[in-house]
Amino acid sequence: MKYVKPLRLFEQMLKRKVSKRGRFLGLDVGDKYVGLSISDPKNKIASPLSVLLRKKNTIDLMAEDFRSLISEFNLEGFIVGYPFNRQQNAADAVQVKLFIDDLSATKKLEDMKYAYWNEGFTSKGVELLLNPLDLHPVEHKTILDKFAAVGILQEYLDNANRKVNLKANVLRPIIN
Repeated sequence: MKYVKPLRLFEQMLKRKVSKRGRFLGLDVGDKYVGLSISDPKNKIASPLSVLLRKKNTIDLMAEDFRSLISEFNLEGFIVGYPFNRQQNAADAVQVKLFIDDLSATKKLEDMKYAYWNEGFTSKGVELLLNPLDLHPVEHKTILDKFAAVGILQEYLDNANRKVNLKANVLRPIIN
C-alpha cells in the first residue's frame, strides 16, 4: 500500500477516463472493529457499507476482504480516519498506524493507495445520535463504526470536490 496526500489521490482519480474512475472506501479504525463506508460512482456521496472484526491474527483475512471489495467496487483508494487533533503517539493514533502497517505487511494490497483524513469528532457526533435509540451494545458499536466511516469519507469527498471545483473556476477564463 502506498500513502498519497488526500487531494492528490482525488486528482489522480480525476485524470482517468470517466468510465475508468474508481470509488473510495472510508475506514474508521477502532480497537475491535473497522467501520467501512463507500462512495457513490461519482465520488460525491458516502454510504455505510459494513464493519469488519479487527484481530491481529486475522489481518490476512481482512486483506482478502479488502481485495474482494477492491474488485467488487472498483476501488481507487482508502480514506483512513486519523486523529490529527491528538498527540501523534496517542493510543488511537498509534492503532491506526499499526493497522495500516499490518495491512501493508500482508503484501496483498500493494497496488492500493491510501490517504489519512482527520476523523475529528465523527464518532462523537454519531454517538450523540445513537444514544437515545437504546440499542444492544454490539449493535450500537457496529453502527457507530460504520457511520463514523461515513463521516470521514463524506468530509473527504466534500473537501476534495470543493477544492477541485474551486481550482477549475480559477483556471476557467472569464468570458465577457
